[in-house]
Amino acid sequence: MSGIAALAPAAQAADAELIRNGGFEAGLDGWSCTAGKTVTSPVRTGTSALQATPAGNDYAQCSQTVTVQPNSQYTLSGYVRGSYVYLGASGTGTTDVSTWTQAASDWQQLTTTFRTGASTTQVTIYTHGWYNTGAYYADDVSVFGPGTAAGQPPAAPTGLTAGAVTSSSVALSWSAASGATSYAVYRDGVKVQTVSGTSATVTGLAAATAYTFQVAGVNNAGESAKSTAVTATTTAGSGGGGSADLPTHALVGYLHASFANGAGYTRMADVPASWDVIDLAFGEPTSTTSGDIRFTRCPVAECPNVESDADFKAAIKAKQAAGKKVLISIGGQNGQVQLTTTAARDTFVSSVSKIIDDYGLDGLDVDFEGHSLSLNTDDTDFKNPKTPTIVNLISALKTLKARYGSKFVLSMAPETFFVQMGYQFYGTGQWGGQDPRCGAYLPVIYALRDDLTLLHVQDYNSGPIMGLDNQYHSMGGADFHIAMTDMLLSGFPVAGNANNSFPALRPDQIAIGMPASTNAGNGYVAPAEVTKALDCLTKRTNCGSYAPHGTWPALRGLMTWSINWDRFAGGEFQRTFDNYFG
Repeated sequence: MSGIAALAPAAQAADAELIRNGGFEAGLDGWSCTAGKTVTSPVRTGTSALQATPAGNDYAQCSQTVTVQPNSQYTLSGYVRGSYVYLGASGTGTTDVSTWTQAASDWQQLTTTFRTGASTTQVTIYTHGWYNTGAYYADDVSVFGPGTAAGQPPAAPTGLTAGAVTSSSVALSWSAASGATSYAVYRDGVKVQTVSGTSATVTGLAAATAYTFQVAGVNNAGESAKSTAVTATTTAGSGGGGSADLPTHALVGYLHASFANGAGYTRMADVPASWDVIDLAFGEPTSTTSGDIRFTRCPVAECPNVESDADFKAAIKAKQAAGKKVLISIGGQNGQVQLTTTAARDTFVSSVSKIIDDYGLDGLDVDFEGHSLSLNTDDTDFKNPKTPTIVNLISALKTLKARYGSKFVLSMAPETFFVQMGYQFYGTGQWGGQDPRCGAYLPVIYALRDDLTLLHVQDYNSGPIMGLDNQYHSMGGADFHIAMTDMLLSGFPVAGNANNSFPALRPDQIAIGMPASTNAGNGYVAPAEVTKALDCLTKRTNCGSYAPHGTWPALRGLMTWSINWDRFAGGEFQRTFDNYFG
C-alpha cells in the first residue's frame, strides 16, 4: 500500500497538456480544419474560439495530431456549443473514442478517456458537427496525460519540386522531414495550405504568372525553417475561345434589342465606344422544348426610334471594325430553353447558327434562367452529367464552337443559385428534397471550360450565398462580389465534398456581373464599392471582411444589365469601368 502511494506523485508529475493551441488563441495554428475559423464571440475563455460550419457532406472536422506515450491513459476534454457536436480521438491503437452532445445552447464540457496501444506514439484529436446542422463552436480542448520529452521542430524539408503546371495551379512535392507530422505550404511567403503528406497542389493562380513556393515541417514542438524556394510560372492558358481578341480588361453589357422597357431603346450605332462586348437581348425559343431559337427585333410600335435591319447590321459591322464583339444572348428571364431531346439539340444548333450568320455575329451568350436547367435525381456528379437537357446543351455548344472555330466567342451569364450555391447543395441532394436546379450550371461550365471565353455570373437578384469562408454573403456591397468571384477563381468543393471540387477558372475568363443602376435589378452597388471589389481581387488591397484566396490582376472585367439602363442613369457604370481600367 505504501509503495503504491509513493509511485503516484511521480506518475502525476509526468502528466502534461499535449494539445497545442487548445484555446484557439493563435487562430487555427496546429489545427487542420475543413470548414473552420476563429471568432471572438462566443468564447469560453481568452479572446478566441473555433467556429466550424458543416455544409453538404462535410461535417466541418477540425483535427490535431498529438505525440503520446505507448500503453498510457489520457483524458480528452473540451467545451462546445451547438447542435450535434462531437469530440473524439482516433489512431489510439486500442479502442478509438468519441463523445457528443445533441444540443448545447451554452458552453458544455465533453470528456472521455482513451488508452494508447503498445506501439502508439501519435493520436489524432478531432471535433466536428453533423450534416447541415449549422455552425458549432469549440474552446479549451485538452489532452492530459503522460507527456514526452520536449522535442524539437523538424528539420526543413528538402527536395521541393514543382511538377505539373496549368494556367491556374502548380503541383508540388518534397521529401519527408524526420519528425514532421504535417507540412505548411507557402506561396510568396504566405501560408496557403497545411497537408499531411509530401505533396500538394496550389490552385487559384493567375495565368502566365510567376510564383515562389516553400514548405515547412510541423510537429507539436513547432514549425521548421522553410525549405529552399522553388519558382514556377503558370501557363498562359488556351485563350478561351476568342478571348485573345478581347482587350486585357473588357466591359460587357446587354443591349435591349428585342424589347423596350423603362430604360428606352438604344440604337446599335449609339452604343458608347466603351462597351467591348455587346450581348443582344434576347433570342428566345418558339416553345420551351423546341430548341428553335428566334431573334425578333423590337417593333416600331414598342420602340419608335428603332433602326432598320439594314442600319442595325451596318452598325454591327462598324462595331466589329472597331474591335468590339457582338453576340446573340439566348434565354433571359422569359426565354426558358430545355433541350430535352437530340432533335431539339440539333434544332438549337441550326437556329442559333442562322441568327449568327444573318447578323454576322461573333458568338453566343448563354443566359439560361428559371427552369431551363434542372438535374435529374440520379445526376450527382457534375463532371459526368446524365440529365438530357444538360448533356444536349453541352453537345450543342461544342458543335457551335467547332463550327465557327477559335474566334467564336462563348459566354455564360448564370445566376448565383446555379453556380456558387453548388458549394453547399447540388441537385436534389444525397437524401433528396433539394431544389434540382441548384448548381445545375456547373456541369455545363466544367464541360466547356476550355472553350469558354467569359463567365459573368449575375451577382444580382440573388439571395444570401455561402462563400469559401463558410459565411453567408448578401448583395449590396463589395464583399458579395469579392466572395462570389473568389469562388470562381479559387475553385470549390461541390456539395461539401472535398474529393469532388469544381476547378478554378482562369482570371481572363471572369467578369463580375452587376446591375447598372437601382432600376436595373436588386443588388446595385455604388461606384466606390465596385472599385473596392476590383482593388481587392486584382491588387489585394481595399479588402473588407472577406479575404480572397489569391490576387488576380488578369481579371477580365465587368458585365452589367444593361447598356440601356446605364445610359438611362447617365453612364455611371461605364465611367466607373473607364476610370478604373483606363
